Amino acid sequence: MKILLIGSGGREHVIAEAIARSRRDPELYAVMSRKNPGTAGLCKEFLIADESVDSVLPYARSKGIDVAVIGPEAPLALGLADALEDEGIPCLGPRLAPAQIELDKAWARMFMRRHGISGCPAFEVFEAGDFEGAHAFIEKLGDVAVKPTGLTGGKGVKVMGDHFEIKGAKEYTSELLRTGSVVIEENLKGEEFTVQAFSDGKTLAFAPAVQDHKRAYDGDKGPNTGGMGSYTDAGNILPFMREADYEEAKAIMRDTIKSIKEDVGAYKGILYGQFMITAKGIKVIEFNARFGDPEVMNILPLLRTDFVDILSAVADETLFDLNVEFTRLATVCKYAVPAGYPENPVKDTVVEIGDIGDATFFYSSVYEQDGVVYTTGSRAIAVVGASQTIAEAEKIASHGLAGIHGDLVARSDIGTAALIDKRIRHAAEMRGS
Repeated sequence: MKILLIGSGGREHVIAEAIARSRRDPELYAVMSRKNPGTAGLCKEFLIADESVDSVLPYARSKGIDVAVIGPEAPLALGLADALEDEGIPCLGPRLAPAQIELDKAWARMFMRRHGISGCPAFEVFEAGDFEGAHAFIEKLGDVAVKPTGLTGGKGVKVMGDHFEIKGAKEYTSELLRTGSVVIEENLKGEEFTVQAFSDGKTLAFAPAVQDHKRAYDGDKGPNTGGMGSYTDAGNILPFMREADYEEAKAIMRDTIKSIKEDVGAYKGILYGQFMITAKGIKVIEFNARFGDPEVMNILPLLRTDFVDILSAVADETLFDLNVEFTRLATVCKYAVPAGYPENPVKDTVVEIGDIGDATFFYSSVYEQDGVVYTTGSRAIAVVGASQTIAEAEKIASHGLAGIHGDLVARSDIGTAALIDKRIRHAAEMRGS
């Protein structure tokens, strides 16, 4: 089988590793905007080009590609899955209409309201220029999150308390409304977790829950990032969760897939659900139409089922017949990022991999030139530890980080007992226990 992978980040490197482990000995090809040395080393051939339809489709035709995997969200927004599917090349990545669940936050919230999907917070959508209506709604809710409706790379959402108070919320809303629409919703308070699942349009195969850490610095301080690291426990739920939380999240995701099919057609790909344990129960923060980065780095190394078998089952809509299993180990992922990230990162500095012990690593936003790996200014390398307990996995990941050399920094607290105990106490407070 010839498989085409689209994307050049850490998410794509770990997907490439999963494909390379297949007993079916697939041929892997890739289209990357820059040369990720990890992904490139696993490919039979790759193309350095933008990840657009005009670049990808002719390359897929020329190589006789059997199935494609779309890693990032930007190519989905360009309709790449539609173009490939129409060419007869099935995709792990939804068509443009179903992908609106991530691509258009206004569509996603209105969709949830229309279908009565559980976990939807109080919200309203305001069109460009409706400053008065938006400001009145901010006053009404009192504590809000302000969301641009389009893609923002995980950095466009701002919430009261962390980024501004009411005056600042109105100013940011007005700024957004000058050029487009905005979603204003209640500011959810609680403890976050993420569940990711493969979907063939009818059936979902779920991965263990993960918790990401968006803030740049230890203690959940500093600006938001694409994600500084994440962890799983040796099972489906995290230490602060109850089994009922996981089951409720799964039920919400099943309802979402079913309703998307009714509205706009089958959702084939990855559905990422980000949830919040609140005093009022489980709420949906957002859905994404692809694996999370770094969350994918926790779960794909644990995947026991052949990734290529999953691709075939998604394409054939036979996921119900496939037992998708994950090894029951805890994992901790930590990102090494350029000094000064995210506000003023150093760029084009050399990265070297030394002794990382039992950890594994994935190249992310780097590029290779003449055999040397350089940073780009975004997250550079993810290091993952896996073991029987979170504490043991954290030690492995920390040792691995010490073997990554360059002008890089990382959060030291992800996966530590102190931070997890804080999460447990916080979730208990939310539940009133």
